[in-house]
Amino acid sequence: MWNIKILSWVTFLYLGCFLLYLSLLVFRKKALQKIATWATWLTLALHTAGIILRWIESHKMGIGHAPFSNLYESLIFFGWCITFLYLIIERKYKNYLLGAFVLPFSFLTMAYASFSPDVNSRIEPLLPALKSNWLIVHVITCFLAYGAFAVSCGLSIVYLLKKSESGFWEIFPSKRQLDELIYQTIAFGFTLLTIGIITGAVWADKAWGSYWSWDPKETWSLITWFIYALFLHCRFVKGWKEKKMAVISIIGFASVLFTYFGVNFLLAGLHSYATPG
Repeated sequence: MWNIKILSWVTFLYLGCFLLYLSLLVFRKKALQKIATWATWLTLALHTAGIILRWIESHKMGIGHAPFSNLYESLIFFGWCITFLYLIIERKYKNYLLGAFVLPFSFLTMAYASFSPDVNSRIEPLLPALKSNWLIVHVITCFLAYGAFAVSCGLSIVYLLKKSESGFWEIFPSKRQLDELIYQTIAFGFTLLTIGIITGAVWADKAWGSYWSWDPKETWSLITWFIYALFLHCRFVKGWKEKKMAVISIIGFASVLFTYFGVNFLLAGLHSYATPG
């Protein structure tokens, strides 16, 4: 299918975009800045086209559902969310070096999707439990949240690596700016994750007759929510900033990864349709 070919190209293009940002970090050439940014925007456009084409192809097959229904499709959308949110931040704050720390997440997500079994990359009819408009809202909000948390993790890594405001490190945003960016991306992601959990509960009630069943993915989504709630609590109530916040951000994204990957592979539950088998 053409959508799979396009998305395979996107995987390698993200690798190229990462290498461009890495070259910009090393050589600091202004020309590389423009090339890296435009290459990433064009790759995101191609990525978007691949998702839309997959949706169109599903309609032509008489299946007609949004491409968010299995591991392959959710990984594809996850990679899109990471890149889109990063480019919004880059455009707003005019700092082009953070791409070297965020674009690897986009590439690795897409690369992992490309190794999914063929059964997951094929367009298949939806399971009865997935035939709901709540699914689209739930998946979009959750993965935009996950994308924001991936960006915050990349920013946190930069924060922890930055030892001073002079020399090599002066080309990055100041620690104060990084701290604020980490907070903003997490606040955005936390809001969307909250909406995602609520819409997921409504969907669960429609599909299985219960708003909450302590399914492993539900439980770990709640654990992730509590970690980021702790982040916001510590910032607002305890007045914590900077290093402690960066550490909690990274722990939170580790929980996101386990919620998404670990639960799929290690724990069976109502979300087992998302496993790669």
